[in-house]
Amino acid sequence: MTHDELVQAVPHALNEIDLSPLGAQTSGKVREMVALPNGSRVLVTTDRVSAFDVVLGSIPFKGQVLNQLSAWWFERTSDIVQNHVLAVPDENVTIAVEAVPLPVEVVVRGFITGVTKTSLWTMYQSGAREVYGHTLPDGLQKNDALSQAIVTPTTKAGLGGHDAPITAQQIVARGLVNADLWAQVERVALALFARGQQVARDAGLILVDTKYEFGLIDGQLSLIDELHTPDSSRYWVAESYERDSSNPESFDKEFLRLWFAARGYTGDGAPPPMPPEFVAQVAGRYIAAYERLTGLAFKAGETPAAVRILERLKNP
Repeated sequence: MTHDELVQAVPHALNEIDLSPLGAQTSGKVREMVALPNGSRVLVTTDRVSAFDVVLGSIPFKGQVLNQLSAWWFERTSDIVQNHVLAVPDENVTIAVEAVPLPVEVVVRGFITGVTKTSLWTMYQSGAREVYGHTLPDGLQKNDALSQAIVTPTTKAGLGGHDAPITAQQIVARGLVNADLWAQVERVALALFARGQQVARDAGLILVDTKYEFGLIDGQLSLIDELHTPDSSRYWVAESYERDSSNPESFDKEFLRLWFAARGYTGDGAPPPMPPEFVAQVAGRYIAAYERLTGLAFKAGETPAAVRILERLKNP
């Protein structure tokens, strides 16, 4: 899609949808959900965008990119761990098996970078060397590769709250996840990350870090939510990183985070509004990430998205 087309699409972004005809609706930062009587769940990925644990606005077609890219990745990692996907009846919709989510977010990092309060670089720059239960050496520079990927979990904040760092030892000690299951989570997370890095490498990208959500389905560890999307992951263009590691081109939310950080916003108070030209730039990056990773041409879903979605969900 052209930049002008994306600018024109800004007012039509899917910010909200009424799913009450299907049942009781619950809302997350990005997704709208309905639990169905048959033990499945409708997940509608909206165009809302969050960073710094705050919903900052909406980006046209972002929800479609996240939903379709996640489905693509889920299919290509099912040999590592089972996932919750039953069907993808619409560009923005996944029908998933109901899972019991684990009460921690699992973040895997291969580089030291970031501008958020829980990022490795922010903590390291402030003097921390013991982070998330890992010891980092002195002398690292922003965007350096770590000697090996590490799991850096956080607590799960409610809507409007902030995630907080936690160690594997604390997770087990607090009874959040038992030791055997957490060991499995770490093994699976690192295997998923290695797969993601390989696919990204083949696409000329670097998977820098990512967030995974796990749950239990019939007592078995399962991957839920989204997978290796520009919302849950940080991607750099490999060529730009090799040319200048201090300022690599990104296909992820870091572009958006840096825009807000440059205006003095890192999560506290009301965020500054995003102008349409900038929103279109962000949308273009989401679409470009989808096309580079999958090798597929992006085909925008019909608008208005809410009408289309409800029509297709009449008989989920």
